[in-house]
Amino acid sequence: MLIEKLLLHVLIILSPILIYSIIYERHGYKDKIYLFGMFQAVAGFFCMAFPYPAYGLFWDLRYIPLTIAFLYCGYRWGIVTFLAILLARLILGGDATIFGIISITLSSLGSLILFKWFWTFKPKQRILATALISLWPALVQLGILFTFLIVNKISFKSDYRLFGLVLIFIVIELIAITLGAKLIETLIENKILHKEIQRAEKLNTLSEMAASIAHEVRNPLTVVKGFLQLMQESKDNQSMEYLPLVLSELGRAEGIINDYLNFAKPQFEKVETFNLKQCVSDVVTLLVPLALKQNVKLKGDTEVETFINTDKNQFKQALINLIKNAIEATSSGGYVHTKLHEEKDKTVITIRDNGKGMTKEQLSRIGTLFYSTKEKGTGVGTTVSVRIIEAMNGTITFESSVDEGTKVTIKLPKVEPKERKVNG
Repeated sequence: MLIEKLLLHVLIILSPILIYSIIYERHGYKDKIYLFGMFQAVAGFFCMAFPYPAYGLFWDLRYIPLTIAFLYCGYRWGIVTFLAILLARLILGGDATIFGIISITLSSLGSLILFKWFWTFKPKQRILATALISLWPALVQLGILFTFLIVNKISFKSDYRLFGLVLIFIVIELIAITLGAKLIETLIENKILHKEIQRAEKLNTLSEMAASIAHEVRNPLTVVKGFLQLMQESKDNQSMEYLPLVLSELGRAEGIINDYLNFAKPQFEKVETFNLKQCVSDVVTLLVPLALKQNVKLKGDTEVETFINTDKNQFKQALINLIKNAIEATSSGGYVHTKLHEEKDKTVITIRDNGKGMTKEQLSRIGTLFYSTKEKGTGVGTTVSVRIIEAMNGTITFESSVDEGTKVTIKLPKVEPKERKVNG
C-alpha cells in the first residue's frame, strides 16, 4: 500500500529532527549543523531505499529531506543530500532511471533558489515557504509521471487509481514537510528562548552581585570615613588611636572584594605540596574560640597524614568558610566533627554537624550565589568555597536532613610520596 510506505518515509524524515533535538539540547541550532545535514542525506537515501513501485516509477518522499537540507542546512548539505538520493536512485536502476535523475535535478532548483531569501523570513513565513516550495517537486514528479506514461504509451485517462495515488501522495507530502518544518522551527525557537533565559539569569546575577558588593563594601567604608573625619577634627595625638580601626575596616573591605574575585575565578598565587593533616588541624584550632562562644564542641580527627598540591591559603579559606558555617548552624550544646581520611587516590575531608539541617529545596540551592540559610548571609562564602574546591579538581557534596544535621564531603586528588616536595 502506498499509504503504508509513505508513513514509513514520514517516520524516516522526522526521526533525524527529533534525534538532533535530543543530542544537542544544550547547543544552538546551527552549532552542529553538519550533523543535521548528514541526517537529511541519510533520510533521503533511506526514503529511496524503500519506495513504492507503481506505473513503472518509484513513489517516495525523497524530496522532503532534500528540501529541508537546502533550506535549513545550506547549499553544501543540500548538494550532499542531492548526491545521496542520486546514488540511491542509480542503485535501484530500472527503465525509468533517466526520468528519476531528471526529476531529482529539477526538484532541487526550487529550494536552491529560495534559500537565498529563506532566512530573511519570520518563523511562520518559513514554515509556509517550505510547504509551498514542496509543491514544486510534486509538480515536477507529476510532469515526469505523465511524460513517462505518454512515452511508453500507457493509457491513464480513465485510471482513477492513478489519480487517487497522486492525490494521496501530494497530501501526505504536504503534511509531512509542514510537520517537519514546524518541528525544526520549534527547535530553533527553544534554542533562542534558552539563550535568552541564560542571558536574563546572567544579568540578574550581575545586578544582584553589584547590589551586594555595594552593600557589603559600604559598611566598612562608612566606618573608615567616620574615623577619618574624627582624625581630621582632632587637634591632639589621640587621633592616631583610630588608625588600627581604620586599617582593620579597610582590610575587611579588601577581604569582601577578594571573596567576589574568588567567586569569579579563584586565584591560585602559590601552588605548593603541603601536609593536609597540619592544615586541617590549624583551621580547627583557629575556629575553636568561635565554637566555644557558640557553646559548640568542635573536634578534629586528623590521624591520617596525607598531602595535596594546591594553593594552601585558598584551601584554608574554603575550609574555614565551611567549618564556620557548620558551627553557626549548630545549636548550643551541639557538635561539629571534622575528619580526614583517604580513599584510593583521593584525600577526603568530612565536616559533620548535628545542627538544624536543611530541607531538600534548601539543599538543592546550597552553593548558589546570594542564597544563604542565615538571616544576614549572602551565600558568597559557601559559593566561593565550592568554586575553590572545584578549581582544585576536587568535588564537594552536601547531605542534610532537617533537625538531624549536615554532612559536607570534600574529595581532592592526593599526592603520592614520590611526588611530595613540601616547601619548608
